[in-house]
Amino acid sequence: MQIAIIGAGNIGGAVASGLLRSKSIGPSDLLVADIEQSNLDAIKKIDSKVTVSNKNKEVAAKADIIILAVKPWLVQPVLSDLSGVISPDKVLVCIAAGIDFEFLSHIIDGQISMFRVMPNTAISLNESMTLISSQNATKAQEEYVLNLFAQLGKSVLIPESMMGPATSVASCGIAYALRYLRAAVEGAVELGFRADVATEIVAQTMKGAVELVLQNGSHPEVEIDKVTTPGGWTIKGLNEMEAHGFTNAVIKGLKANN
Repeated sequence: MQIAIIGAGNIGGAVASGLLRSKSIGPSDLLVADIEQSNLDAIKKIDSKVTVSNKNKEVAAKADIIILAVKPWLVQPVLSDLSGVISPDKVLVCIAAGIDFEFLSHIIDGQISMFRVMPNTAISLNESMTLISSQNATKAQEEYVLNLFAQLGKSVLIPESMMGPATSVASCGIAYALRYLRAAVEGAVELGFRADVATEIVAQTMKGAVELVLQNGSHPEVEIDKVTTPGGWTIKGLNEMEAHGFTNAVIKGLKANN
């Protein structure tokens, strides 16, 4: 399978470098197009065998899977230019927030296999939580795309109707988690730690908390109960946070755009 990535900016470049690092695709099977030569040069530095081009049509025509990784406002002009080379035997993967299948179907043949993909910025470290929806795709195609993005973190197939909520939870969620980290660091500084030490302590603590849930397959409250002793510091801190609306604030933030 040859894969073309149209757009090698932050997300497209991260997908390309992640796939190459994971060795899930051979460099000779990856084709990358971008108008910025510097972006293409960065891909070539990872592996010189990758085919790069300033011409979108050139790479799309050769590929079995076309990953469109451009800004939402560029989807229509870029895809319109590619409409002549996107044949029914190809698969289109669109990584652009807010671009749905109906919109894509007005530009190209709506009967081709299409995927919407919503990663988050941790994709640059192969630690993304990527949400995927499909239209007109076979089970084999779904499994292939799921496995492809699983090389860049974790991937889950969801209905297109859940793409909006998925953006809040997984994409915006990176910022929400980091806002907690920032707040906890500020609190640690007030308690007497230097900012750099506080950041390391809080970040590693968050990482450990996440791994407890992921590796144990447990509900967060189960892990909370393990550290919450009667009359102890933890329950006093949790109750104080709740008194100031912690859980409600998080839920309202997630629902703000849905």
